[in-house]
Amino acid sequence: MIVETGKELAMDDATFGEQSGPDGDAGLHWSSSVTVTMRVNGQPRVAMVNPRVTLLDWLREDSGLSGAKKGCNEGACGTCTVLVDGKRMNSCLTLVVQCDGCEVITVEGLAASDGTLHPVQQAFIEHDAFQCGYCTPGQIVSAVACIAEGHATDEASVREWMSGNLCRCSCYPQIVAAVLDAAGAAGDER
Repeated sequence: MIVETGKELAMDDATFGEQSGPDGDAGLHWSSSVTVTMRVNGQPRVAMVNPRVTLLDWLREDSGLSGAKKGCNEGACGTCTVLVDGKRMNSCLTLVVQCDGCEVITVEGLAASDGTLHPVQQAFIEHDAFQCGYCTPGQIVSAVACIAEGHATDEASVREWMSGNLCRCSCYPQIVAAVLDAAGAAGDER
């Protein structure tokens, strides 16, 4: 049995089999799919997935949600950040089967249904907190979590709690200003 983040995947859900490799050695391979049920950006989703597929690949290739980006594919850059049950996750390191029964929010799911931007998205625009934009979706999702977690109290805290998201264009002063501005707006709404 595999246990990950409180979820269990029974091995009988995915059958192992013998397969002869190119050099004649027998190897293991997955021979079936697993059914995963979750909510993505508020919409119920049921998917048959290979148990080895990452959440990032499933979101981009099978769900048509290209906001989360594949940067390092090692969990170091944060361009793939999504929220899983309200917690920041590097979707490049998270298997989609780990999200069975979870709520997944991507940058596409932050704006209101009428198109009104999330306060963090609006703050990023107002503070010019992007240049090339590649890191922006991950930065925005991480900023939403940073504010929700109560870590957007001052510049030093924002820098610390956003340190898992890298910006090659060095927009950090604008990103910090946007997060603090959005946190102030969120505090005004409470």
